[in-house]
Amino acid sequence: MNRGEALLARLGDRLAGIRGRITPNAEMDKITWFRAGGTADALFQPADEKDLAAFLKALPAEIPLTVVGIGSNLLVREGGISGFVIRLSAKGFGEAEAVSETQIRAGAATPDKRVAAVALEAGIGGFHFFHGIPGAIGGALRMNAGANGVETRERVVEVRALDRKGKVHTLTNAEMGYAYRHSSAPAELIFTSALFEGYPEDKAKIKADMDAVQHHRETVQPIREKTGGSTFKNPEGTSAWKEIDKAGCRGLMIGGAQMSPMHCNFMINTGNATGYDLEFLGETVRARVLEHSGIRLQWEIKRIGNFKPGHEVDEFLGRLL
Repeated sequence: MNRGEALLARLGDRLAGIRGRITPNAEMDKITWFRAGGTADALFQPADEKDLAAFLKALPAEIPLTVVGIGSNLLVREGGISGFVIRLSAKGFGEAEAVSETQIRAGAATPDKRVAAVALEAGIGGFHFFHGIPGAIGGALRMNAGANGVETRERVVEVRALDRKGKVHTLTNAEMGYAYRHSSAPAELIFTSALFEGYPEDKAKIKADMDAVQHHRETVQPIREKTGGSTFKNPEGTSAWKEIDKAGCRGLMIGGAQMSPMHCNFMINTGNATGYDLEFLGETVRARVLEHSGIRLQWEIKRIGNFKPGHEVDEFLGRLL
């Protein structure tokens, strides 16, 4: 019996009545944009918020739980993920609508680009930046995603979430504890939807701003590659790509992983990269930037799961400079 089957056998009939889809031994490389990584013991895709709440109430507290979005900035290690991975379904959590002249409500599985499109249709300004973020709203809420000088926190009114016991919480913007590419909202909370606010704006102006965002992405980012987007956060007072470039890491390759020659803060899978290749490349870059400029780059890509024995990767390759 493999790990996924053993987990479900252990739960017995606890999950009876759950309407969502449960997949044992789920191949995470199928749902991450890097197309690399190990398996999850089990993947659960809830039908809707009530189904998610029922699942959370039924799941024993000692079983690990990991929440993922559409996998656009996610690196899964080769040893896989213990316990359950939750991925919100587009059908149950992927709707977005304008609820007033200035407000939009969106499910956590809604693509950021869809929210930008809804804003355009409704003549609501301030959401053009979402057109350039290849993720979903849940991830944008958790990491305060931003682009083109605008951040998610500037638009958030309130966020709806469930805790590990299936209880509903509503968090205000202040309670989300936003900072650069960070939210201090409790890690156990699973965001299900959010209310956003913009401002009335001419549709032609919104469309022009969205076109400018798209043009910028197409001309400076490797958007057609298997990538996780920006690899590292920008350090204070400089840009990550500048420090990577100065450290001689533009185009650097390890195995099938490469720092993009086009935009060297983008890490790409050139075809056969493993999770180990990608993380080892990232830590090599961090080590070289640390040696060159004294700057400790911080990961923007979320790395989850267990290392495969013999394929562990130390931060900065173990260098404590």
